[in-house]
Amino acid sequence: MTTAASYARFGAREAHGVSPAYERLALAVSADDELLALIEALPPAKRQPNLLFGVVRLLGGPVEDPAAFRAYTLANWPAIAAEMRTRSTQTNEPGRCAVLLPVLAALPQPLALLEVGASAGLCLYPDRYAYRYGEHLLGTGEPVLDCVAAGAPLPNRRPEVVWQAGLNLNPLDVTDPADLAWLDALIWPEHAHRRTRLRAAAAVAAADPPLLVRGDVVDDLPALAARAPAGATLVVFHTSVLYLVPSPRRAAFAEVVRGLPGHWIANEDQEVLRYDALPEPPAEAHHNVLALDGKPLAWTRGHGQAITWFA
Repeated sequence: MTTAASYARFGAREAHGVSPAYERLALAVSADDELLALIEALPPAKRQPNLLFGVVRLLGGPVEDPAAFRAYTLANWPAIAAEMRTRSTQTNEPGRCAVLLPVLAALPQPLALLEVGASAGLCLYPDRYAYRYGEHLLGTGEPVLDCVAAGAPLPNRRPEVVWQAGLNLNPLDVTDPADLAWLDALIWPEHAHRRTRLRAAAAVAAADPPLLVRGDVVDDLPALAARAPAGATLVVFHTSVLYLVPSPRRAAFAEVVRGLPGHWIANEDQEVLRYDALPEPPAEAHHNVLALDGKPLAWTRGHGQAITWFA
């Protein structure tokens, strides 16, 4: 896919109906030969729309108006490109726990959670957050994760988690103001509720920091999995991570994770992890597929705002 096509697709599928500002920016960039030439000088893995937009936000640039964004980006490209080369999209959205919860709660308890692509590890606390599925409330405290659920087997309890670990090429630390600023910059402009949620989840993680290991999703996964305590159900999971992993490494990862004891929860774009005979998604908006041990179970929205269980 060309860079222009990837930006147009991001605007039309992922940002449409979710972030008008990013939809405008993505569609404008997709038709701007000068900006596209600059972006295409970056390594292929560093050209994503949300990486560019997040870096511009981090540096204090405008993201609401395409003309202002264009002027700022052209004037500050060396600084923007330097940041894009060293950073990656590490959106750590705790709201995704709301779509993982129906699966996690149904597994044999207690759980040992291992998140691949954990960022700062905010999705390693599904037992600490509160949830609201319409009128169905679960847990107390902050943050409260709202999710629209259709057909999902809503849990009556939160999971019992006795061990948490995360694997990431560059783990982030929520107690580091610079790392927290990057997580904030990755949140889309209009999403004030997600910024509030980020701060509340970061406070949970800072009070009891997870084990975060710097490592590769294939080479270093077995050793970390082996550190899980005996007597707990190992659950390896990931959400919107594998699109950053080259296709051959995705296949290698799937082979490794299938060979581990316990269970594997994947929440990824259907073009990243492919399944046979999926039903039609509930709307044109971008959806991930939630799967357990290779079996697809539900459509989910990217930030955990909705789950639609397959019939």
